Amino acid sequence: MYPWLRVDPKLPVAMYQQIVDGIKESVAKGLLRAGDKLPSVRELSMTLTLNHNTVAKAYQELERERVIEVVRGRGTFVGEGVLPPDREERLRELRGALERLLVEAHHLQVGEAEFLALVHDVLVSWRRQKEVGP
Repeated sequence: MYPWLRVDPKLPVAMYQQIVDGIKESVAKGLLRAGDKLPSVRELSMTLTLNHNTVAKAYQELERERVIEVVRGRGTFVGEGVLPPDREERLRELRGALERLLVEAHHLQVGEAEFLALVHDVLVSWRRQKEVGP
């Protein structure tokens, strides 16, 4: 029903986090744009056959990060891209995630050139998806 969101109960990632990651990824890829209306918590929980609280927790996290905004009486929408107040902290977290990827690459014996080529491949793939759009 929502091609921009995949949730798999077999993954070791919490279901609410899969929703958060899926929506953030869809926004980053341009599959969801600022102002797009998202399904209500109730609708999404029914569609994904998840507990209402799971979806509500994901939406609360996304709202806290300013990825989405809830307009009382109108619905939930993709945010306008306003920078979160904790941007510096989030950049530190991003740097930490990159460092963890480098450690993993080391243990897989992936050299710097191969790692950068992988990053480039992912960027090219994202760019293509953004060009195609939803």
